[in-house]
Amino acid sequence: MFDRRPAALLVVSGKSGESFARLNALEGLARSLLVGVIPLLALEALGSKELVTRAYLFASILTLVITLNFAVLERLLQRRWVVTLGYACTLAAMLILLFGEGMIIALGIGLQQASASLFSVCLSLYIMDYIGRQELIYTETRRMLYTGFVWMIGPTLGLWLWDDFAGWSPFLLTSTCATLMLAYFWYLRLGHGQGIRRARSRSANVFRIIPRYFKQRALRIAYWITLSRSIFWVTLFIYGPIYVVEARLPTWIAGGLLSLASALLLISPYIRRLAGWRGTRFTIVCALLTTAGSMLALYLIGQPKPLGLLFWMTAALGGVTLDVLGNIPFMRMVKSHERTEMTMIFSTWREGSQLLTPLLVSLMLLVAPFETFYVLLALLLFAAAFTATYLPRRL
Repeated sequence: MFDRRPAALLVVSGKSGESFARLNALEGLARSLLVGVIPLLALEALGSKELVTRAYLFASILTLVITLNFAVLERLLQRRWVVTLGYACTLAAMLILLFGEGMIIALGIGLQQASASLFSVCLSLYIMDYIGRQELIYTETRRMLYTGFVWMIGPTLGLWLWDDFAGWSPFLLTSTCATLMLAYFWYLRLGHGQGIRRARSRSANVFRIIPRYFKQRALRIAYWITLSRSIFWVTLFIYGPIYVVEARLPTWIAGGLLSLASALLLISPYIRRLAGWRGTRFTIVCALLTTAGSMLALYLIGQPKPLGLLFWMTAALGGVTLDVLGNIPFMRMVKSHERTEMTMIFSTWREGSQLLTPLLVSLMLLVAPFETFYVLLALLLFAAAFTATYLPRRL
């Protein structure tokens, strides 16, 4: 895809992809600090779970529009400048979330989500460009391990700073971490190694790419697995902290729930070994069934109770397994000459889940209590487990 590899990138072309893992960890730390703060901040500012859901819905529409135009951004700028643009979105989001009032915070949420999306697309492309197919599972395991460390710390630290120290402090720390991420990114000199110039060719038409993507069964299955996984994580990170508050537990437990769920990423090496022993497809199916069963258990519990935290954690165990292995089907089966276009579509799992989750919750609240959404999510996960059985036996 590139004419040549920048010299500094030789350090990431090895088996472990150490530099990619470090870069992802810095970005993850910046994001994790506010993952528990934002839902509670929105609940405090808007006053109800329904309005919080609506704010996330508006934010997700904005993020989806930005992500679907990733190819345009990359052609007008360059991939390295798209990463820098994502950093600018983070800073703008911090200001809006810190000083905004009412539904304007939806714009701040949208910009923060867009920043994460742009970074995710760029990082996925870099990994596929510089890491061999047989090394992908090792690279993803290392990346998830580093991510587990920072997400084990970030949510609890962010909520503690916001609730017990100073309301502005987690936003300042997030901005600092994002700045460190960008500095490390430029230190590695990731990119095309060419001068900045406008593309002479026309940008890819996303509406032509979408049908080509979904005509390929393997890519359809890969998308469905990752989308359903992400819908669970969006549910946990938005409604998990609210669940804790409604269960009349201390606020710090909300951060503890998110941190502990994220800390499960530390078992990534064991997940990789399980996948090597029983097969990636088998492990993915088991993870989807685990998360689905846990969601059904939350529905059976009914109104938020401390016992429900146990099932949030078992669901997170399945979700973490999918974090480690869920991208492997796409990365191994996408055609090399279609990587940029197909990755742009595949990476909309993030925006798709951020859009679908509040949309489905909003529709569900029209006819049933919120807990019914857990049943719907379980059905989506069961369906993903069924489709995953059509993947090749040895990915």
